[in-house]
Amino acid sequence: MTINEGLRLVAGVFIVLSVALGHYVSPWFLAFTAFIGLNLLQSAFTRWCPMMVLLAKLGLKKEEACRTP
Repeated sequence: MTINEGLRLVAGVFIVLSVALGHYVSPWFLAFTAFIGLNLLQSAFTRWCPMMVLLAKLGLKKEEACRTP
């Protein structure tokens, strides 16, 4: 699994979990959903995300660019 795939996995799990908690426990958990969305938005422009640093330290590999012959 690459860092980008791991990031999508973690973001998806966190979003589903926070929406479920927002529905069943407290609507304040939806603030966590907004935080995840804002972090993904800023990372699209800055190309930096704290979770990607953590995933790299956990041993996930970086994607390699496609090479054309």
